[in-house]
Amino acid sequence: METPANQHEKPGRVAYQGAPGAFSHEACTALRPWDEAVAFETFQGAIDALISGDCDCALIPVENSSIGAVEPAATLVRESGLRVVAEAWRPIRHALMGLEGARVHDLRRVLSHPIALAQCEQTLKGMKLNVVEHFDTAGAARDVAEAGDPTQAAIAPRNAAEVYGLSILRNDLQDSSDNRTRFVLLSAEAG
Repeated sequence: METPANQHEKPGRVAYQGAPGAFSHEACTALRPWDEAVAFETFQGAIDALISGDCDCALIPVENSSIGAVEPAATLVRESGLRVVAEAWRPIRHALMGLEGARVHDLRRVLSHPIALAQCEQTLKGMKLNVVEHFDTAGAARDVAEAGDPTQAAIAPRNAAEVYGLSILRNDLQDSSDNRTRFVLLSAEAG
């Protein structure tokens, strides 16, 4: 990924899809620590923020080693006309999280983004949980924390448990131990 040409340069704003604690948020802070990461509920919202000038760039996941293209994000990037200025593969490790004191065998329902659920499909089959799609992994963690129901859990990055005050019930839920996602950094500036 790129680094600022001038370390004293004013920090910019990087749009990403998700809530604080999401994999895209982690990627923003790891790859562009000098910039402010700005959350949007949808991929389109993040791209629109770049196009409108509200953000200086957007970091979007476009491919995953386990499931292939991250749709609809990959299509939006292709059709946006925006320039890809950098890319990076990031490891994706899913954790099952719930309220303090919750137990895996008492869970009835699990929430997460459809892409995350697909990456954990085989593992989830053995758990016999009602799977509920959510707009985001970290957003699912936030909603589990707010619901206060010990029979609900979220699949999200470990960091989301800390952000939303949840407990990790199980680590490494992903079906593949080499689960990685490719993120692209988009710019509206002509190349």
